[in-house]
Amino acid sequence: MATKQQFTSFSDLLSQSDLPILVDFYATWCGPCQMMAPILEQVSRQLRGQIKIVKIDSDRYPQLASQYQIQALPTLVLFKQGQPIARIEGVQQAEQLVQRIQAHL
Repeated sequence: MATKQQFTSFSDLLSQSDLPILVDFYATWCGPCQMMAPILEQVSRQLRGQIKIVKIDSDRYPQLASQYQIQALPTLVLFKQGQPIARIEGVQQAEQLVQRIQAHL
């Protein structure tokens, strides 16, 4: 399940996970971001136990959006061992997203 995440340190969030983390940078006003919510739920079910999905509101954490050069929403960044290894921009269908993620697992 994708969770909206609040945290004190993004690096702690990344380093404390044994699983790769798919971060969904979104905004509440973004229509395509809202379309991704059920798709991410489906991806979460398909990849249960293989990845963790975290939603981060780019309006609440603009420094992270800037750090990871988020210029389009939604943008998904896959982190493995604390490092970004894949970036996906725009709305994706669940099957395409699963395939792209599995290529990095």
